[in-house]
Amino acid sequence: MIFSRQLAQLALGAASVGSVSAMAVHTSSVDYALCQYPTPNLLEGCPEGTIVVGSVASHRQAHFSTIQDAIGSLPNNTETYTILVLAGNYTEQLNITRQAPLRLLGQTKNPTDQTQNLVTVYWASANGAGSGFDDNAYTAVLTVAPTLNASLTGSGPTGFAVPEDTPFGNEDMRIYNMDFRNVYAEQTAGASLAISISRANAGLYHCGIYSYQDTVYVGHLGNAYLYGCEVAGETDFLYGFGTAWLEACQVSLRGCGGGVVAWKGTNTTFANENKYGCYIARSRVTAANASVAANNVHRCSLGRPWNAQHRSVYIDTYMDACILPQGYTKWGSTAATSNYNNYTLMAEYESFGPGWNATARLAGNVTKILDRREERPYACPVDVFMTQEGKQPNVAWIDARYSSC
Repeated sequence: MIFSRQLAQLALGAASVGSVSAMAVHTSSVDYALCQYPTPNLLEGCPEGTIVVGSVASHRQAHFSTIQDAIGSLPNNTETYTILVLAGNYTEQLNITRQAPLRLLGQTKNPTDQTQNLVTVYWASANGAGSGFDDNAYTAVLTVAPTLNASLTGSGPTGFAVPEDTPFGNEDMRIYNMDFRNVYAEQTAGASLAISISRANAGLYHCGIYSYQDTVYVGHLGNAYLYGCEVAGETDFLYGFGTAWLEACQVSLRGCGGGVVAWKGTNTTFANENKYGCYIARSRVTAANASVAANNVHRCSLGRPWNAQHRSVYIDTYMDACILPQGYTKWGSTAATSNYNNYTLMAEYESFGPGWNATARLAGNVTKILDRREERPYACPVDVFMTQEGKQPNVAWIDARYSSC
């Protein structure tokens, strides 16, 4: 087993400039397909100043051999930088603390097909018995957060008490065609994060995100937009305090433990409706393989409330026969452990497929079935992402080419 190094870099602000003189370029919604396509001229079609990472000896044109070294080379300024990662496997943890925009591009011939990705980042770590960790944060393959404290999950109904003077982190992080795999164990064996996003805006496009337990963590004030991604797990593999929106994604069940979504909603004092939560829209929730499908018919919960402020909604999403007929479940069977009250929202709108059972959903008295009027406040990403003050933020950090709204 590979033990995680401390996320010391998360406690640092600026990073020193490495062996390449990085040039910045301002970008909004840019088509990077030509830059990502493998060609003899690696920088063909790339934004000016693109930094190249290559992990093998044949990548002689690369500026760095590790992705983290390329990230660490960026100056602490306000410019947008682009890093092109050449095809290959990279065993490392990635920690992104800079506030200014950053683009990570995985080399690929098929930028709209995640299954054809050529770049994979591996790490093997879990917060379980004997791990020596005191928080899930140390296990992540990718962390986007301004400081170490900001990335910590903590414990209890409100999690880690983030210091009030903690800044907001990356304002516009975009990752294309990269897979992230926490390979600690081929089963649930403690929290083993693939990605962790807190106090930052991050969009992942056609990426693969794999683990078994706690695969995706979106922490306090974290905003995560996933489009065309595969997210795979077994136990509570979408969890957090912030807001996650999954669009046109494949949610793959590697087994049935806990639920797909386990969210700790954030208590607020602002007057507007609290919409921190997890939203899965126009996606698919299915068994990861034939064996899982055969052994888990009607066994997988759509989610369970990590605390009573849990909020999650499935919108126009296909579900296979693995899904529990009643849909969602409470955290436990007794009042003391149910983490459920009238505020808790675990809902669906126009789910379909063999995993949809309206009669059982209603009889279970946990899942809320929304009508069109009730779904409208959660219909688009702009409706649910919110600032600390409860206002709608600027969502220009989402690549407009991939937004359905």
